[in-house]
Amino acid sequence: MIDALLLGTGGMSPLPDRWLSALLVRCRGELILFDCGEGTQIVWRCFGWGFRRLGAICISHTHADHIAGLPGLLHSIANAGRTEPVALYGPPGTAAVVAGLRTIAPWLPYVLTVREVTSGETFPLPGGLTGRVEEGRHALPVLAYRLDLPRARPFSPERARAIGVPLDRWRRLQQGEPVRWIGGMAAPDDVLGPPRRGLSLGYVTDTRPVPAFPAFFHGVDLLVSEGSYGNPDDGEKAVINTHMTFREAATLAREADARRLWLTHFSPGMADPEAFAAEATTIFPATTVGFSGLQTTLNFDDEPDIEPS
Repeated sequence: MIDALLLGTGGMSPLPDRWLSALLVRCRGELILFDCGEGTQIVWRCFGWGFRRLGAICISHTHADHIAGLPGLLHSIANAGRTEPVALYGPPGTAAVVAGLRTIAPWLPYVLTVREVTSGETFPLPGGLTGRVEEGRHALPVLAYRLDLPRARPFSPERARAIGVPLDRWRRLQQGEPVRWIGGMAAPDDVLGPPRRGLSLGYVTDTRPVPAFPAFFHGVDLLVSEGSYGNPDDGEKAVINTHMTFREAATLAREADARRLWLTHFSPGMADPEAFAAEATTIFPATTVGFSGLQTTLNFDDEPDIEPS
């Protein structure tokens, strides 16, 4: 399963009642953070997920509202007792920005590695997840992220027993390895069922819609997307400022055949994003207008879903 927690939904500048955009993902007890604007460590503390298990940070781009909270967060991770390495991913230019921010966080009890990635690259993430990126279109280089959690094929104990596979060989077969024993042998196909659908999550912000996005996000269980402008009259602003409207985010979710959509990264000029919910739900009904503390658990298809709270 994958847990998702929306920490903040603000864009451009923090407001008294709206933290800047940040998303936490948890898988098998390990944490991944998407974006880290001012105050991220503060709102994080409100929900009790802890800092020590944070193993990766994924930065969409290096505008301040998405990265300026990094020095304080790095200290919070250190104060939580982490000594294991932390990996940070971002678009070209990220390493120089992180180096500058670290002038006020020069010493850490763990190694922080920075890797700049571009479209099509894949990389391992904590909890057995695989990350992949696609370039967006904004004033600076920007990345959209996709996470995938594969699921093993179902193992049939009955079939294993029927062909006499010793119990101590079962795990290797489950892992896709052929096995031998005195008097016999078996291949994974002898005891495994058909492939099963895994889990996936997409995160995209600070970009115009680009043609590659629907295929990149195809079939995700949850798409977390910016909706900087809810009012349809602000469409021209979205184009000029290279952001998306509610309608554009919902159209992306529909074209990608996503299962759910969370809207985030609201313009400071949009006092009540919920007032424009219909702009998205008429296009993609499974839309939630985000708020700090919005949570859900993504489960495999044969497990019960836990609805957003």
